[in-house]
Amino acid sequence: MDRIAVIDMGSNSWRLVVFGYELGTSWWSLTDEIREAVRVAAGMGEERTLKPEPLDRAIHTAAVFASFCEASGIEAVEPVATSAIREAENRDELLDAIRDRTGLEVRVLGKEEEARLGYIAIANSTTLDDGFGIDLGGGSVEVVRLEGRELAEADSLPLGSVRVSEKYLPDEKASGKAQKALRAHATEVLEELGWWGDEGRLVGIGGTIRNLAAAAGKRMDLPDLDVQGFRLTRDALGDLIEELASKPASKRGGVPGIKPDRGDVILGGALVLDAAMEVGGFDELEVSEAGLREGIFFERLLDDKPEPLFDDVRTESVRNLAHRFRGDEEHVEHVAKLSLAMFDMAGEADLHPYGREERELLWAACMLHDIGTAIDYDDHHHHSHYLILNAGLPGFTPRELVLVGLIARYHRKGDPDASELGDLARGDDEERLALLCGLIRLAEQLERSRDQAIASVEVTLEGDEVAIETSANGTGADTSVAIWSARRSADLLAEAVRRPVEVREPD
Repeated sequence: MDRIAVIDMGSNSWRLVVFGYELGTSWWSLTDEIREAVRVAAGMGEERTLKPEPLDRAIHTAAVFASFCEASGIEAVEPVATSAIREAENRDELLDAIRDRTGLEVRVLGKEEEARLGYIAIANSTTLDDGFGIDLGGGSVEVVRLEGRELAEADSLPLGSVRVSEKYLPDEKASGKAQKALRAHATEVLEELGWWGDEGRLVGIGGTIRNLAAAAGKRMDLPDLDVQGFRLTRDALGDLIEELASKPASKRGGVPGIKPDRGDVILGGALVLDAAMEVGGFDELEVSEAGLREGIFFERLLDDKPEPLFDDVRTESVRNLAHRFRGDEEHVEHVAKLSLAMFDMAGEADLHPYGREERELLWAACMLHDIGTAIDYDDHHHHSHYLILNAGLPGFTPRELVLVGLIARYHRKGDPDASELGDLARGDDEERLALLCGLIRLAEQLERSRDQAIASVEVTLEGDEVAIETSANGTGADTSVAIWSARRSADLLAEAVRRPVEVREPD
């Protein structure tokens, strides 16, 4: 596996992220990360000059990052600088010092380039086709518009959380007058764009947005997940702003979900985000864990494509996670084939009311149900559940992620329990989960010997009974284990469709 380290020298925090990838494929994973709150933009003011203390912190952090890459044997290192360094009058002083001390040649991103990399990150981590993206950084805010998944508009605005906080909220207490002035300024800048909002979804990236989403999630009954796919509503954001504004700046980092080193600038960022949602007419924002660093990496990983975009984000994320744990690909593909066939035919027979959404979740769970064997075969259904929830699936909502994990969790045994969904639950989730778990459990047993002896199935409704007709994979196939196992595991599906289920031997 090849590795590349991307160093993001942002206005607020600096991050070194290591990606592992396989040449000639789209397989990849994040393998290491270091974050440091450098706050290089601190005190720049209108004169846009990097101050001595932030300069020293920046040089020291660059040296630490370079030493890490050398000690880890990472030869491909791509350091990039964004808004604060881009605009600094004395940026060459910093870049020269970093080069002299570390040998790193820092690429300073232009406004359009930074916005485009954010677009690449958004397009490869969500299902956004037509809509808008916002990257709320420390020095600037990058905004983009997508049309047919292509970049249609992009701009960089001087509304970063550090910048606006230093200008409008420099004191411990944030007065109503200061907040109003900040919001009015952000609104004016955003309205000048002319193309921001009206129709389509909004996706947000960047540390400020992730922190706000995490804080909003802490107020809900949710599984312990990261914020990928989280929907931050404007109402929830308003509640957070009210809470943050009620506290002195030094105490805002104590709000659950907010990183302590962002406490003094988080309110400014929240007010900018709220203004962006108001101007664009957005009721909610979808959060992506991806960012500038992923945009840079995806350009390298997908450089053989006309545009560095995955063909299908959801499919790619499922297959990528499955590949990372190197399971029995033929087995899981066959379980998926049998499960989806039964799902489709049961639907045609009016045995369930579900459609495309549930079908996709069932497929994803089938592809991932055995990844837990990478830890241990015993209780691997529990391990699969844990890995799915903690590794995450870009392109899936938190609700969908939990459902995929639960389907994998109950693919062997146990009574499906949807209570883990918490505030993500819908009224019929117990029935939905029972059906999907019943299907994967039966398909798993029909493929119990892992030899594809049962080639296909057909679901028919005969009177009050559901018949599962099976076909053997050739005349010499031994289907005895598959039929025996399936008959012992048909009860859950029978309960879900409220009819007896008979698994029949091949002719």
